[in-house]
Amino acid sequence: MTDKRDYYEVLDVDRSATEKDLKNAFRRLARRFHPDRSEEPDAENKFKEIQEAYAVLSDAEKRAHYDRFGHDGPSGNPFGGFSGGGFNINLEDLLGGDFFSGFFGGGRSRSRERKGSDILVRHSIEMATVITGSEESIELDLPVECSTCNGTGAKDGKTKTCGTCQGTGRVRVRQQIGPFVNEVVQECRDCGGTGSIIESPCGDCSGRGHRIEAKSIKFNVPPGAEHGTRLRLRGQGQPAERGRGSNGDLLIEIEVLTHPWFERNGSDLIMSLPLGYPDLVLGTKVTIDHIDGKKLDIVIPPRSSAGHTLEIKKRGLPHMRRSGRGDVVVLLKLHVPEKISKADKKQLDSMKTSLNPSDQLQRILDDAADRRANE
Repeated sequence: MTDKRDYYEVLDVDRSATEKDLKNAFRRLARRFHPDRSEEPDAENKFKEIQEAYAVLSDAEKRAHYDRFGHDGPSGNPFGGFSGGGFNINLEDLLGGDFFSGFFGGGRSRSRERKGSDILVRHSIEMATVITGSEESIELDLPVECSTCNGTGAKDGKTKTCGTCQGTGRVRVRQQIGPFVNEVVQECRDCGGTGSIIESPCGDCSGRGHRIEAKSIKFNVPPGAEHGTRLRLRGQGQPAERGRGSNGDLLIEIEVLTHPWFERNGSDLIMSLPLGYPDLVLGTKVTIDHIDGKKLDIVIPPRSSAGHTLEIKKRGLPHMRRSGRGDVVVLLKLHVPEKISKADKKQLDSMKTSLNPSDQLQRILDDAADRRANE
């Protein structure tokens, strides 16, 4: 006995399924498991199984034979020649031209339009620029369509129709997939899908259809722009091949340079502020230049500890997708000098008893021990 799955089960239809039901089931499953499109595991074998099931059930005589005998009829294989091929299924007619448009540009025009490639460049800005945004200008060497041949790459812009595809840019190819012969549409290799052939290359662009030209590009950096933000300038990228189609885009990726004392977390700015011990104990006020062009006052309250953080509201960077600004977060750190004078050292020694927490703790423990001894 064969180990093949039931054809109705393969197509996920009832045994009473109509011709329309079979066709709809085949379309749905073929779109899902077509080996050129599917990411399903073992898609090619599943696609062959779907084709085989449909080839049998869509033929009234073969379906009747299958319904009566199953896979193993009186002669072993009731569909003579089945394993050796002979079923010709036109997938484009069954699945529709839109199924192949994802591969080959769609439609039945003489040659499909192409978009030129995108071009990516990187541009660096200071973090202060992010506060208000800015208008930037850069000089780039970019490809532009050759005016001599109008981007065709051919001398005087004259090309001839490709004889292989007759100017359509696509050709039909018969492919053997398992026991079936399928007709698929592919890009014409002779003309690269353009539908035309260059006989004499253009002398100014050497047949490329474009040349390099220095251009000044202006663009706006929005307030709050983040590192890695990409700005898209439509139509300023690579020209389409042979002048058939639109230009690609120019992508400008923003690189926000690091700041000497600020680190960025979204729209918040984080900084470390080193302070001496007296400033932490007594409190103080520190004023620094801020990246928004104004002064930033940092008020340290008395009895602060190293490791504590202070928040200064709405003095960070602008939010990208809403109004307002983030905060400045200040991390307090204890500054310990590398060198100390003898006078300062003597003064610190005199303060050691009153300021050293371990000495204070020892005195408390000693006092408690004396009280217990006197009880």
